[in-house]
Amino acid sequence: MLLSMILQAAAGAALGKAGIAVAAGVAAIAAAIGIGKIGKASLEAGARQPEQAGHYRMTAIIIGALVEGACLFAILVCLIGITQ
Repeated sequence: MLLSMILQAAAGAALGKAGIAVAAGVAAIAAAIGIGKIGKASLEAGARQPEQAGHYRMTAIIIGALVEGACLFAILVCLIGITQ
């Protein structure tokens, strides 16, 4: 009885760590998709109004940095969860 409870607890902990690893991967993929959409929108806006292309580029860089920062924060939270 006690052995089965210990084995169930160990299996649950391993499954939790796998879930955390998957969450880190999903955060990275979501950030990549978001940055891709930002780049696409910036290029389309620059093609429509070439005189404002520099402004769109700078805005895309700033937003991309914010998305990348959110992704890094999510991955760090997942890494902290794995170590605990």
